[in-house]
Amino acid sequence: MSRVKFQFSNTSGQQLAGLLELPPLDQPVSHYAIFAHCFTCGKDIAAASRISRALAKKGIAVLRFDFTGLGNSDGDFANTNFSSNVQDLLAAANELEIRYQPPSLLIGHSLGGAAVLAAAQQLPSVKAVSTIGAPATADHVQHLFSSTKPTLESEGQAEVKIGFRTFTIKQQLLDDLNRYTNVEYIRQLNRALLIFHSPVDSVVSVDQAAKIYQAAQHPKSFISLDQADHLLSRKEDAEYVAEALSAWASRYLGASQVAEERGFGSAPDVPAGEVLVTELDKRFLRGLFTDSHQLMADEPENYGGSNLGPSPYDLLLMALGACTSMTLRLYASHKQIPLTDVSVRLAHEKVHAEDCEQCEQKEGYIDCMTRHITLKGDLTPEQKVRLLEMADRCPVHRTLENQPVITTKEAI
Repeated sequence: MSRVKFQFSNTSGQQLAGLLELPPLDQPVSHYAIFAHCFTCGKDIAAASRISRALAKKGIAVLRFDFTGLGNSDGDFANTNFSSNVQDLLAAANELEIRYQPPSLLIGHSLGGAAVLAAAQQLPSVKAVSTIGAPATADHVQHLFSSTKPTLESEGQAEVKIGFRTFTIKQQLLDDLNRYTNVEYIRQLNRALLIFHSPVDSVVSVDQAAKIYQAAQHPKSFISLDQADHLLSRKEDAEYVAEALSAWASRYLGASQVAEERGFGSAPDVPAGEVLVTELDKRFLRGLFTDSHQLMADEPENYGGSNLGPSPYDLLLMALGACTSMTLRLYASHKQIPLTDVSVRLAHEKVHAEDCEQCEQKEGYIDCMTRHITLKGDLTPEQKVRLLEMADRCPVHRTLENQPVITTKEAI
């Protein structure tokens, strides 16, 4: 699997930090999901990272990010509230759509669960929502601030200890939470819903799961997380959630639909001797197909890509290197030369023509490919020279040197 840094701006222009967990390079992305973490937590909490990685193994790419003022994201936590968390979720979904494709699944842990329930109606692409240890309404977390209410009322802000950390909160946080005191928005969800909750959750009572379930319309499901704590600190619990979630989501998302629409993983009909290149995102990620093989091409992150596959020039060098190696092996076998192993390392760069001694062109820049060949075996000097000469006779080498004619036509 691979992981891509995912930074984006919220509605206030602050930079939020995220990570996009992606499936293995040889596995297509079936769907994209967003994971919203618990109150005052962060994207790197064990439950979020474990569930995201496990879902990625199932072909679901998962974006997890730090809400404003938390983790590696910019902003002041004291100026945030539940409404700003929802807006952060919407900003993440918008950026995900710009770079890849819109999310079809939202997952929320604890207060993050209430946030995804509130945000889902504003995201037409979302077909399914899952909550983990979530309260039915956002105002449920007000009990955390009961001891600080007198200070908040008199001074407008106060410090509160949550877990092992101290946070500064303002009265506006409580005022905003008071806007989310009923479950009507859950009744209007109109999405498939899966509720995970532990009957022994000491932070958010399982009664809250019952309220969510009773308010939601079908299709809805509930899975009890027996013996699990609120943070799903045991690896087995997080992996169980991911396993059950991916199986449930496939029913409502259509596990292969997106892959087929994007032409990856669906065995497109490519005639022998041709290749097909399709878009896998709205940036540089591309699907490469022959009649019996498929892989991906991309650009490095510093060029704006996700680095999920070789770049076009990497592929060009690979083609030349593969052809070189095959040619030398065939020649050595035919001539019974004791070549035990051959490796080819290549590099490409643009150089000034005047710096190229063997080039006829003496102005501007030219493409220069350097090929280093390592030959192993009990070889005579003459055999080594002959093998290096044969490298220049590989078919791809000859094609590149013969200035091939490339004709471009619009497909009919």
